[in-house]
Amino acid sequence: MEKFKQGVFGKCPRVICESQHLLPMGQHDVPNMSNVKLYCARCEDIYNPKSSRHNSIDGAYFGTSFHNILFQVYPALAPSKTQRRYEPRIYGFRVHASAALMRWQEERREEMKERLKARALETGFEDEDEGEEEIESEEVEEGGNGQDGIDDMFEVPMPAIPQ
Repeated sequence: MEKFKQGVFGKCPRVICESQHLLPMGQHDVPNMSNVKLYCARCEDIYNPKSSRHNSIDGAYFGTSFHNILFQVYPALAPSKTQRRYEPRIYGFRVHASAALMRWQEERREEMKERLKARALETGFEDEDEGEEEIESEEVEEGGNGQDGIDDMFEVPMPAIPQ
């Protein structure tokens, strides 16, 4: 408890956690499986220790439930969960939520089109599909690789080797 209060194991690197002190924990209860990790009780995330001193300690010494037991014995030490969330900003201005939504929708649409193409089904996006088919048919007529003579343009002659 005293080491936790003093912050011996370090502080959470996330700004939103406001330098919350970390607790040691293991990811396995079996010895020699993994080194000790550091647990932030505010963001509930696990970090690798920066100190080589901490990195050489076996995580099984603390076990997977040390932090839970500590907060059950000393409930006053448990930090309150933060309601703040990271908000993306560009030059101090919030990124509009509809832009993120539009990017997400476009990614899902492209994934759906790929799945439909893989199953040789009609995609339902005729305007976009027709443009892609025209490009593909032009490539086949020109020779199939779609390079449009680029390889010939960058052909470098071999230098003569002196004998």
